[in-house]
Amino acid sequence: MKSYLAAAISMTSGPNIEKNLLQAEELIDLAVRQGAELVSLPENFSFLGPEEEKIAQAQTIAEESEKFLKKMAQKFQVTILGGGFPVPASENKNYNTALLVDLNGTELARYQKVHLFDVNLPDGNTYRESATVEPGSSLPPVYSSDRFGQLGLSICYDVRFAELYRHLSGKGAEVLFVPAAFTAYTGKDHWQVLLQARAIENTCYIVAPAQTGQHYGRRQSHGHAMIIDPWGVILADAEDKPGVAIAEISASRLEQVRRQMPCLQHRVFV
Repeated sequence: MKSYLAAAISMTSGPNIEKNLLQAEELIDLAVRQGAELVSLPENFSFLGPEEEKIAQAQTIAEESEKFLKKMAQKFQVTILGGGFPVPASENKNYNTALLVDLNGTELARYQKVHLFDVNLPDGNTYRESATVEPGSSLPPVYSSDRFGQLGLSICYDVRFAELYRHLSGKGAEVLFVPAAFTAYTGKDHWQVLLQARAIENTCYIVAPAQTGQHYGRRQSHGHAMIIDPWGVILADAEDKPGVAIAEISASRLEQVRRQMPCLQHRVFV
């Protein structure tokens, strides 16, 4: 792996697929013009609307999302992670799916989210992801790339489960994707610290594209798409508006941190 620029995109998606994909294309273009070779889109990049609408349109959203990712990768000649979109699993449920495609539009890796967000928050919002999402049955993959290093996949709520990232680093991951639509209520306290913890304990880069702002009804996301280095240093933060966090993924920095803090070699319980 040689050093390169990665981009974590911040979006405010809504129920209109066409508008969401147009916004995503504009932000991919912005990232590429700044030199990014590896671009990541957040969870729900192509659709963030009422659950009944998502179920009704799931097949269309899935087809349009995959087609878009492959088209953008070819158009801009970059590798792209689409951080989460519904793929039908049954009549009433979908898999929340992340997809990594290369500059030829070829699928490299796919992950179906395993941890589902079923939470009653003190701000009055209730989330029942399991009502419409079928959990994946497999641990996320690590994709080995000569250009970008070892890329580990995850989605949003996964970030609260350290064992998943321990699995990824154990499989050799050097860069961990955490695409998200983190709620505004939990994000203000937990988003940054969780990302830094996952970076530090696994001595990995974190690339975390994010949803931001008001989507529909009371649904609001925290934002702050970030890139964090293996020491836990925040290299880029898109803050609370649509935009791009862009930073260098440095092979020498990764090697330096792992040499100075070889905790992955000191694990006792594996």
